[in-house]
Amino acid sequence: MFLGTHTPRLDDKGRLILPAKFRERLAGGLVVTRGQERCLYVFPMDEFVRVADDLRAAPVTSKAVRDYLRVFLSGASDEIPDKQGRVTIPPALRQYAGLDRECTVIGAGSRVEVWDTAAWNAYLESTEQAFADQAEEVIPGLL
Repeated sequence: MFLGTHTPRLDDKGRLILPAKFRERLAGGLVVTRGQERCLYVFPMDEFVRVADDLRAAPVTSKAVRDYLRVFLSGASDEIPDKQGRVTIPPALRQYAGLDRECTVIGAGSRVEVWDTAAWNAYLESTEQAFADQAEEVIPGLL
């Protein structure tokens, strides 16, 4: 499970140094693709295959499903981190997420999310109070 918040930087070649605690799980290969709220999702290869299989089970007769599949899969890029734990973020994905130098990488359970740091801070500021207010409504009886 991916947990925590990290603040690596993109280098001049568009490479991101993966947090050390995520490297082992991602070492065998990963997929970077568009995520919600203009972040990037990073999945270990086996988890991406599982997600893609689940998505393929959705009815393609639905325009919303077709639209989602097109955006999600067309932006996907399979990568293998180098020996220093760096992974290249393709230019189109960097542009989609507004990534320049300052990045925030968060563990989101089965995936990693990569955010522009300013966008992450704005997102967090706008959602933290709702998080505090809705805990019982979102997951009744859990905490």
